[in-house]
Amino acid sequence: MLRRQFLAMAAAAAIGTVASMPAMALTEGTDYVVLENPVPNAENTVIKVFSYDCPFCFKYAQAVDKAVLDQVPEMQFTPFHLKTKGKYGIQGSQLLAVALVKDEAAGLKPLDPNSNFHKVEMGLYNAYHVKKERWDDGADAFIDTGLKAAGWDRAQFDKDVQDPKVQALIERWEVSYPIAKIQGVPAYVVNGKYLLKTARITSLDGMAASIRELSAKK
Repeated sequence: MLRRQFLAMAAAAAIGTVASMPAMALTEGTDYVVLENPVPNAENTVIKVFSYDCPFCFKYAQAVDKAVLDQVPEMQFTPFHLKTKGKYGIQGSQLLAVALVKDEAAGLKPLDPNSNFHKVEMGLYNAYHVKKERWDDGADAFIDTGLKAAGWDRAQFDKDVQDPKVQALIERWEVSYPIAKIQGVPAYVVNGKYLLKTARITSLDGMAASIRELSAKK
């Protein structure tokens, strides 16, 4: 089901003919779930819980995330990497957290194609899903893939990953697992409270409209 929905959105995005959906009130339990434990300090954000080894996370990163978030510029795209999925989930979180901290210092947004986050994320996605790399040589080989994608030095990365800001970000991502347990990944959470039901996403415009409606809820 999710695969068919994604392909429909991706095809529409590619030809630029996604039709606007009529406005209608979302229904709790059908269109979204209210999280029992909201993510703190997440006002005006769209959190994406994802994993480098999730094929649909990759596809949404390619064709959905920027196309949707561009329609709701008042919302901040906030990626949360799920360290419990994938053999090198912990190392993936380290790489991506370092990337985001670097981007914050440089004033770059995660969806900017020039951002460190985008480079690392797509480097890992392409290696795993396109090239079918499984890093049989171990975690160092996995890390090297991320380093090469971003053009980083390993010695500096080993220092950067100990930065308190990086460690705090990785700790913040601990909430990813209970969110992912609800319906898998990718998982999109609006304002830290409202989890979109991905089975109900049928168009880019519709997803943007859902985010807009949920962001207005008190």
